[in-house]
Amino acid sequence: MTDFALHLLRHGAPEIAGRMLGRTDIASTAGGIAACVEQAGALGIQAIVTSDLRRASSAAEAIGAALALSVTVDARWRELDFGDWDGLASNEIDAEALGRFWNDPDAFPAPNGERWSALVARVSAAIADLTPRPTLVVTHGGAMRAALATLCGFDQRQLWAFELPYAALLSLRVWPGEPRSAQIAGLWP
Repeated sequence: MTDFALHLLRHGAPEIAGRMLGRTDIASTAGGIAACVEQAGALGIQAIVTSDLRRASSAAEAIGAALALSVTVDARWRELDFGDWDGLASNEIDAEALGRFWNDPDAFPAPNGERWSALVARVSAAIADLTPRPTLVVTHGGAMRAALATLCGFDQRQLWAFELPYAALLSLRVWPGEPRSAQIAGLWP
């Protein structure tokens, strides 16, 4: 099998920023959606997949309309579920508990939240189900990091070493097969 381009686009700025937004379904701003459409314009994609949360799916729909492509919704591309912390600002969460979480989100998940390994498993399954063709996935920062863990073998500490701002575009060259592997082709803020 031949390799294919996989572009991971983080949703645009949400209407309420600065919070732990996992399963909380907040819409993106009009500017955030426009930034995503601009990022995706010249990628030469043949397929669009999106998380089911509005902050991602609204951008995917706008990109699909601009490129005359249909959009496939796949909830496996959702953000990590922050459980009891979902929707809270960092200063509303116990600092020690939050520090343990950021240091090791698998060993110290948010109360009633999802473990990092569960996010990696569902994103890995979503990647395995992709048809090998130039594809754009409009998703979330955590899911993008989980894809890098799956495809490039990055560990948790490496994944937090770089920023993925809103509307960041991460392009990968993916080689199908077991295990799948990838090379980072670019990262644009």
